[in-house]
Amino acid sequence: MGKIDVNCDVGEGLNNEDAIMPYIQSCNIACGSHAGDEKQMQNIVALAIEYKVKIGAHPSYPDEENFGRKTMIMEPDEFKKSIQNQINLLLKIVKKQGASLHHIKPHGALYNDLAKSDDLSVEFLNAVMPYKNMVKLYVPYNSAIEKNALKKGFSIIYEAFADRNYNDDLSLVSRQEKEALITNPKLILQKVLEMVNTQKVTTVSGKKVPIKAATFCVHSDTENAVEIVRVLNQNNFL
Repeated sequence: MGKIDVNCDVGEGLNNEDAIMPYIQSCNIACGSHAGDEKQMQNIVALAIEYKVKIGAHPSYPDEENFGRKTMIMEPDEFKKSIQNQINLLLKIVKKQGASLHHIKPHGALYNDLAKSDDLSVEFLNAVMPYKNMVKLYVPYNSAIEKNALKKGFSIIYEAFADRNYNDDLSLVSRQEKEALITNPKLILQKVLEMVNTQKVTTVSGKKVPIKAATFCVHSDTENAVEIVRVLNQNNFL
């Protein structure tokens, strides 16, 4: 099989993008709502171009205080405007630097809510409809957004998380739980290879559950993030 696509959420205040970019294939750039600003976006887009990393927008609930990790109830028009403003801000920067936007991947609580909610996923897809023929959507397997995106004719790429543990229903273990994060690079490599080779993931209960993934996320704020992406890249010979 080809090279494993490792993606990373960036522009979230860690300032470790210089160290991460050489080892990843695609990035998800915070668009100013949970983190990031225009200057950071410009710098990260330039880095992505330098290292030939695919550029994605990483929109969030507009909630910098909670880093986009709490659910927000928003009016549909307000929600649509927020999502489009975030993507348009990054898109303007990307075009100005002569690059193109490859994908959209929601952040944090929004990502998790879109996986579960038919209504919200339809709202989100309506918000990103103007970009439908331009980008792909990174979505989790067996999710509400996957089902509705396919119905609406979006191009999707299945994503799994390299540095997070899964429950039996393929939801992510809550960050409030001690088992939520995996920080050992060797364990993460083992987990990614299991998903690649068997199309299954071992959950926190020890069950092996079917999963599809063509890209694997490492969070830039995970402890050892740089070491994790380096190890995944070094073993990227499948």
